[in-house]
Amino acid sequence: MNEVSQADQRCGFVAVVGAPNAGKSTLVNALVGTKVSIVSPKVQTTRFRVMGIAMVGEAQVILVDTPGIFQPKKRLERAMVAAAWGGTNDADHICLLIDAARGYDDESRAIVDKLKETKRQAILVLNKVDLVKRDKLLGLTAQLDAEGIFTDVFMISALKGDGIADLLAHLGKLVAPGPWMFPEDQVSDLPQRLLAAEITREKAFIALYQELPYSLHVETEKWEEKEDGSARIDQVIYVERESQKPIVLGKAGRQIKAIGASARQELEELLERRVHLFIHIKVREDWSEKRGHYSEIGLDFDS
Repeated sequence: MNEVSQADQRCGFVAVVGAPNAGKSTLVNALVGTKVSIVSPKVQTTRFRVMGIAMVGEAQVILVDTPGIFQPKKRLERAMVAAAWGGTNDADHICLLIDAARGYDDESRAIVDKLKETKRQAILVLNKVDLVKRDKLLGLTAQLDAEGIFTDVFMISALKGDGIADLLAHLGKLVAPGPWMFPEDQVSDLPQRLLAAEITREKAFIALYQELPYSLHVETEKWEEKEDGSARIDQVIYVERESQKPIVLGKAGRQIKAIGASARQELEELLERRVHLFIHIKVREDWSEKRGHYSEIGLDFDS
């Protein structure tokens, strides 16, 4: 990128909100151009706000990937939904992502109602349009447009990258003049240790969602830079009960080895160097009810 004077710079926050599994993290990763937020086919993967930073000419678009908004029951779920609405309240602009294949369901309708209540407008982003017939898509667009809160409509496939360039160009024009908040080569606000933990959690989540849907948490305990340029990363997968440890280990340790191999491969691609990854499993009873855990990942325990 050519040198841009501070007088020409533009910068702003754009919250990406939607129902669980609408594709928010996939969209943020596509807009940024690299992985900054973990994804999985299961709902409620994203637990806290993650900021991805996309450069569009003179503009720095700070994308806030939020947890899916749904009707929460447990403390962790309440904190996740509070974080999502917090990200929306703090943002300059909002993209409401709706899974076009799922349509205008109750969860998306509740989000629209809340936006109306708070008098916020949004950009409507219809995702997975490649899976929907044109007449159904036009009907869905008309139904949502009638709500009266959308300034623009974009039809995309976050997974395939269709429509991403147009949406990003629009966001770049939308943000206001002002100095960039991050270096132009930075892609996320997540510290490397936390991103590494999130990548391992993603791999564990995909491998274990049937047995342990939301009962595990990953922390990076140690990060050591080696003389040969590689990194040694020590992580702990925490489960809530002793009986869950054998599930994570798998027969003859095969499950944990597979999770570690997948996480290490992705970390090496992201960090562009060799990674020595060591994963241990520990029991931290009822970690989802511990105040300290919430502050570590930026969630409000009292939500």
